[in-house]
Amino acid sequence: MTAPALVAFDLDDTLAPSKGLIDQRIADLLQALLRSVDVAIISGGNEAQFRTQVIARLGDADAADLARLHLLPTCGTRYLRHDGSDFTPVYAHDLSNAEKTAALTALREEAERLGLWEPEPWGEILEDRGSQITFSALGQRAPREAKHAWDPTGAKRSLLRDAVSARLPGLEVRSGGSTSIDITQAGIDKAFGMQRLAEHTGIPLSAMLFYGDRLDEGGNDYPVLAIGVPSVAVDGWEDTADRLDALLPTL
Repeated sequence: MTAPALVAFDLDDTLAPSKGLIDQRIADLLQALLRSVDVAIISGGNEAQFRTQVIARLGDADAADLARLHLLPTCGTRYLRHDGSDFTPVYAHDLSNAEKTAALTALREEAERLGLWEPEPWGEILEDRGSQITFSALGQRAPREAKHAWDPTGAKRSLLRDAVSARLPGLEVRSGGSTSIDITQAGIDKAFGMQRLAEHTGIPLSAMLFYGDRLDEGGNDYPVLAIGVPSVAVDGWEDTADRLDALLPTL
């Protein structure tokens, strides 16, 4: 492809270790990108994670650079832009209280029935992210090694996803990261977020370039590839950094 007008990224295991801060090398590369093109980050993580993992690490970016940064937490159910002083919502598709209650109940009951409810997790297993309910099998602060060892084939997540989906026909239930299940309003995944991004920016999907670690069919980054966004599969943030080192001279 020709040089992209916008470069987009997954967050966990693409720009940063899962739930971890972006490395200074990634922070420097993102700021270099922002001086040339628009940059977007789309992830199942909530807004607080974006602020901690990314925004707080971009201390050298000025308002003009930050104006080119597009943040799409909870798989694009929220969209934040910089207004000159802070990142504020462009839109938010929050779940109703009834939808949240149904999702939380189904996740707990089905995880317990399937023997997938961890009795001693690292932090909370269930989280209400406003526009998304997230199940983290080992807890939200589980170490990366434990998370990657829990379900290497994806079979546990698929089993739980299918069981919960049967109980929530009006909602979208999908595998998230290595131990997570995400629930949003129906029809919402990362493809939804990228399509809304194209509408709001006027940048066509074909002029974007996306980096993600779960571009395999069934992975939570796959919907981005499926709608025609040129995409690059990466294996961790170090791989992403190496690829950006190669990309930047071409912009």
